[in-house]
Amino acid sequence: MKLDERHLIQLAAVVQAGGVTEGAALVDLSQPAVSRTLSMLEKRLGEPLFLKGRRPLQPTPLGRALADHGQVMLAASRKASDIVANFSQGRSGVVRVGGTPFFMDALISGMIADFQNAYPDVRVDQSYGYLSDLRAAINADRIDLAVCPIDILEEGSGMEFREILPGRNVVACRATHPLLLRRKLRTSDLLDYPWIAPPPGSPLLDDLRSLLLSLGATEIKIRYSGGSLTSAVNYMKQTDALTVLPHSVVFAFRKDKAITALPVAIPHPERALGLLRLADTPRAPAVDAFAKHIRLGFDNLKHLIKRHEQAVVWGA
Repeated sequence: MKLDERHLIQLAAVVQAGGVTEGAALVDLSQPAVSRTLSMLEKRLGEPLFLKGRRPLQPTPLGRALADHGQVMLAASRKASDIVANFSQGRSGVVRVGGTPFFMDALISGMIADFQNAYPDVRVDQSYGYLSDLRAAINADRIDLAVCPIDILEEGSGMEFREILPGRNVVACRATHPLLLRRKLRTSDLLDYPWIAPPPGSPLLDDLRSLLLSLGATEIKIRYSGGSLTSAVNYMKQTDALTVLPHSVVFAFRKDKAITALPVAIPHPERALGLLRLADTPRAPAVDAFAKHIRLGFDNLKHLIKRHEQAVVWGA
């Protein structure tokens, strides 16, 4: 005999609630509808499901056995409903995010932790890459969005870019660097010291070359190259080497008081950090929730970074 799972779920709700009206409310049905279901089920089985004259309702042994099976299905149904609700609200799912290494390590990783404190059921898969790699990963559906710096987005690319932080490069050094003791620092003084080169493919590497060429350097004195952000910072803390970093990255290390920015203006391209993803395509709600979290995080950071620049870099 095949029984309708929906009938077993209604039976379980009535047994759990102790009454037809209360059980009907648990499964969002009317009392008459549930009463008809129980009556039909008893007729089909040829056995009563509840003991007569008992209040609250008490199931017969057969009624209890069937209700136990219905309870399993009721719990599964509720869990499925919760999954759908959490997914539609962005509170569950997977976010695949890629980004340029220095920004991801210095700023975005902490924001991911904050996001998951609020959305513990969302998994975040992070990867690294520069613009060309990130665009290819988005088009191949390997990542949902990228956090990266862009100077211009070509028309017809099929992508949308939303700025979250204006570009601003600084010359970074250790907090006890000799240049910080000079009363009047000239850009030409930067050529007296060796440099740390950002990883190959990084936009910062092009920025470093442009800076040194603008200073009249015919040969770049590179002391260390190719390292991660952590290795570059650790190297910088123990040497007089300089490097070019986004000011926001230097800001992220402010509490360590190990590195800082030299109070010297340097040229840098019109490039902004932002969120890059496909335009006009459906996205999982969790991805939209994550993107909103990142935007709000940078909205809060902007004025703090500006104050830090004025106070620490320029001594205002």
